[in-house]
Amino acid sequence: MKKIILVIVLLSTINVAFCQNKEEDIEEKKGVFKKENVFTGGSATVSFFNGQTILGVNPYLGYSINKFIDVALVANFTYSGERDFSGAKYRQFVYGPGAFVRIFPVKMIFLQAGGEYNFNSLKFIPPANTGGTTEKFKLESSSFLVGGGFSSDRTGPRSFFYYFSIVLDLSKTENSPYTEVLQDGSIRAIPIIRAGIQLPLFQGKRD
Repeated sequence: MKKIILVIVLLSTINVAFCQNKEEDIEEKKGVFKKENVFTGGSATVSFFNGQTILGVNPYLGYSINKFIDVALVANFTYSGERDFSGAKYRQFVYGPGAFVRIFPVKMIFLQAGGEYNFNSLKFIPPANTGGTTEKFKLESSSFLVGGGFSSDRTGPRSFFYYFSIVLDLSKTENSPYTEVLQDGSIRAIPIIRAGIQLPLFQGKRD
């Protein structure tokens, strides 16, 4: 139910953004690719939550549809470490592709939603003095990341800015690097804090 509500909110925001763009920029040609709207960027991920550490980088390449909406393809490289309630340790090295849409309903505040498909190299280290052996696994997982944040002054699709965001993995899959398995077997999403920059690849003036 929460996913449905979030999707409805995101779709409503997109509709408002498109309407505002139509009213304010009616003179611009529609459906024309503009290289000035291509951007690159990246973020760093840092999270320390209930015994789990997550560190990562996420370079991306995208396109500004208009002054309110950005879309991008992203690469994910993440390390996570966790100690569970029994004292066992888990070490994950994660990489994979993804994509996101970022919506600015107001000038310096944005909502974001996106997906990732990650390949996980997992190492399990048993508790000390239990006689267990270290094991390694290859896993795959998908994530649906939703959240928001704030940025420096973003005056248009062709401007540089930096940002901070918090996202949650609403899919809550067991092998996701953004979740943890609790003692009762339930899965909890871990708040992921990201900070990054975005800058245009081709500077240019508006037509």
